[in-house]
Amino acid sequence: MLPARHSERLRLADLLPACLTAIVDGTGPLAALPVRKAVVVVIDGLGAEALQARAGHARTLSRAPRLERAESGFPTTTAAALASLTTGSPAGQHGMVGYRVLDPQHDRMLNQLNDLDQVDPSTWQRRRTVFAAASDHHVAPFAIGARKFASSAFTRAVLRGAQYAASDSLRGRFDAARELFDRHDRALVYLYIPELDQLGHSSGWESSAWLEQLETVDAELDGFSRLLRADEGMLVTADHGMIDVPASSHVLFDAEAALVDGVRHVGGEPRCLQLYLEPWEDATAVAERWRSAEGDRAWVVTREEIVRAGWFGETDAEVLPRIGDVLVAARKRVAYYDSRDERSMRGRSMIGQHGSLTKEELEVPLARFGAFAG
Repeated sequence: MLPARHSERLRLADLLPACLTAIVDGTGPLAALPVRKAVVVVIDGLGAEALQARAGHARTLSRAPRLERAESGFPTTTAAALASLTTGSPAGQHGMVGYRVLDPQHDRMLNQLNDLDQVDPSTWQRRRTVFAAASDHHVAPFAIGARKFASSAFTRAVLRGAQYAASDSLRGRFDAARELFDRHDRALVYLYIPELDQLGHSSGWESSAWLEQLETVDAELDGFSRLLRADEGMLVTADHGMIDVPASSHVLFDAEAALVDGVRHVGGEPRCLQLYLEPWEDATAVAERWRSAEGDRAWVVTREEIVRAGWFGETDAEVLPRIGDVLVAARKRVAYYDSRDERSMRGRSMIGQHGSLTKEELEVPLARFGAFAG
């Protein structure tokens, strides 16, 4: 059985809309005090479980005036999570349904972080952003991130409607946020921090390098939070959490012929495979073969089952073919690789991984500062 969702928790998709509502109407779940300017800081890869385990190294975050947990959404991968954050909608509506997904029109796989220049990003991501809605209400919308992301196809897909402010340094991004707050009467700002996730992938979240970066991020948050004025609010969250998976727990699934028979494309990522089948193949039969082999280590479900369970949210008909016919979401500390695929095997150097439905991957911190803390 798939895990149950926490219906009482805020989700990433709720946060930017709630910020905008607080600014425009003074209502909603974040409207503790009047707010005219809001920033949502996304620390890529920081799970709530990891923060709790390393609380002594992140005192600003772990001792925030209000600290709770939010839910990332499914799958727990950056492309899907950030699109949910910036559109206020689930993956089944915005269409960014995984890391590598099928482009049904051309029968090809797309890495949604790097390959969206092969499609029209303004239509591939199917929903209007909260930034566009902010402009409707005369709230200045901004996104702050590294220079290399400024004009990427992924940025054009999920950040359209926002003016991009680029800085390659962590301090520079927070300085930019302060400057934007000072220049505008009403502003909605998104600030992205990728460095912790990058170290998590290369070294693991339990590494000293990851811990040192967490301390650096926390120090910058402390400095910025002290500059917040009475009508300014900050939320700090993450797009997903992370699990360290040792090489000894890698599963080369193609070694078992029954698991790849009838599979046309393999998408998703190592902790959440999405299997796209040949037209004649029966998804239920493939799922049963995977359950027999991996049922104690993974949730194995058909597209129909996971959509019906609500993990993609209300799912539009145009989005359905982008989702794998069968999904294999790791529940134990394992990662799945295809030795026939060079790109898949290159990924085996990663230690920190995510994508699945475990608590460590799904639950993210939600720290409230300034006007949002009440």
